[in-house]
Amino acid sequence: MTTDSFTAPHPGHDQAASADQVATLLKSVQQEISGTIFGQRDVVDQALISILSGGHALLVGAPGLGKTLLVTTLGTVLGLDARRVQFTPDLMPSDITGSEILDEDTAGHRSFRFVPGPAFCQLLMADEINRASPRTQSALLQAMQEHCVTVAGRDHKLPAPFHVLATQNPIEQEGTYPLPEAQLDRFMLQIRLPFPSLQDERAMLLATTGTQQNVPRQVMTAADLLHAQKIVRTLPIGDRIVDAILKLVRSARPEAEAPAVVTENIAWGPGPRAAQCLMLATRARALLDGRLSPDLEDVIALAEPVLAHRMALTFTARTRSVSISAVIHELVSKLS
Repeated sequence: MTTDSFTAPHPGHDQAASADQVATLLKSVQQEISGTIFGQRDVVDQALISILSGGHALLVGAPGLGKTLLVTTLGTVLGLDARRVQFTPDLMPSDITGSEILDEDTAGHRSFRFVPGPAFCQLLMADEINRASPRTQSALLQAMQEHCVTVAGRDHKLPAPFHVLATQNPIEQEGTYPLPEAQLDRFMLQIRLPFPSLQDERAMLLATTGTQQNVPRQVMTAADLLHAQKIVRTLPIGDRIVDAILKLVRSARPEAEAPAVVTENIAWGPGPRAAQCLMLATRARALLDGRLSPDLEDVIALAEPVLAHRMALTFTARTRSVSISAVIHELVSKLS
């Protein structure tokens, strides 16, 4: 039983009951996804955390680990209008946002008409996002941050909810364009997909190479998701957890008072958006686990997915084979 004070009031009976209902629904979502995605529980949970927090996620993993399948399954189970864009070097910004075309009616009057692109959906999969040119990658920036696109000087609102789950192959880097720091910062979480265990890979083989395969069913609707996102923002969070988030994020910046592991190895660190993302993500993780308030374990579990893509190693650190994960692990060890 914690004695921490809270930055938000304790949830009332109605709010707690509503949170319990959402948590129960989310358990059904997890169970439904587990019938299609094998051995990636942490990955699935982090993707759900990102969506529940209203954010976007970057999925990083080798080919064949189920990145595309995960996104399509999430779209089905959450009841979202999901679309997929294969990023290629010749992809143009208008191929994502849409464009205006010149129409002519029967009377000969001409006018421009906006034709929405695939970004006008609720769940957009940007497949192999680093294969497109920086110009095309940047076309997603406004959509991800402002939930609208500007074409020919006119703003067009995107549907709500709107989430981008982008994939990136860390192995094959020939012919790719690294994402700029400004765009990386727009992703709430960077989710790394590991190879499955022997038991999980065996279950996957048996389930996917027969005559019948599991077809996921819809569990939630877009309205349910919007309600869940509101619940996440109302969950109270202890001052001790807020202090831990601030301590972790601020200690990751290479400033004079930063730990030696940071000043010696990190070129630049996370900004305030990282703390905002970590605050929301810990609340979402607590709700996903059926709890009404996050604890320190949530901060520890989400530290690397939130911070890793918002930090860069110095040249010297790279020559010494220092990893971002090792730096974050040392910072996290000082929280408890």
